[in-house]
Amino acid sequence: MRGRIVVAGLAGLLVSGCADEAQPVTAPPPVPIAVDAAAASSGGACRLLDFTVIEQVVKTRFDVAASSEQGDTHTCVVRAAGATLPELTLSVTETTIDKTSFGADVVPDKAAKITGLGQQAYKRTTAAASGRGPVAEVGWLAGDGRLATVSWTAARGSERSAVEKLTGDLVALAKKVDTRAL
Repeated sequence: MRGRIVVAGLAGLLVSGCADEAQPVTAPPPVPIAVDAAAASSGGACRLLDFTVIEQVVKTRFDVAASSEQGDTHTCVVRAAGATLPELTLSVTETTIDKTSFGADVVPDKAAKITGLGQQAYKRTTAAASGRGPVAEVGWLAGDGRLATVSWTAARGSERSAVEKLTGDLVALAKKVDTRAL
């Protein structure tokens, strides 16, 4: 009897081995992981900006940056993904001008002077133009022989008074930009 049970068991094992092979299981593809790249990864003047700092100061989240260099001028533009405006632009140029030349040749008419930023600084707001809203601008002569400008171009339909208030935030952001790091 014991022999018949062993033979039946072996037969069962042999028969089960003859069954159709199991189909391979297809695993779903991995889910892409979104990684926030730092503005600095775009190079140029973007190395002087940080998305988190910008968001803390101007209360707008940007996550796309692009840089450009032309001669001694380094520029960075930051925007929110999928949106053209608003945008924030930083431009830094090596210069040999002094405070007097800056005041006479660079500071625009009707610009307000700023203290506590570089050797000399100004802020201004310009009117809306075709396809865009008003622009807030802060420019300064840094202590390291560099001329810098940070500007905010608002979306079409933005109120000039709201953009004018933003110049205070741009001054605070400008104070965090270390042009020597370029």
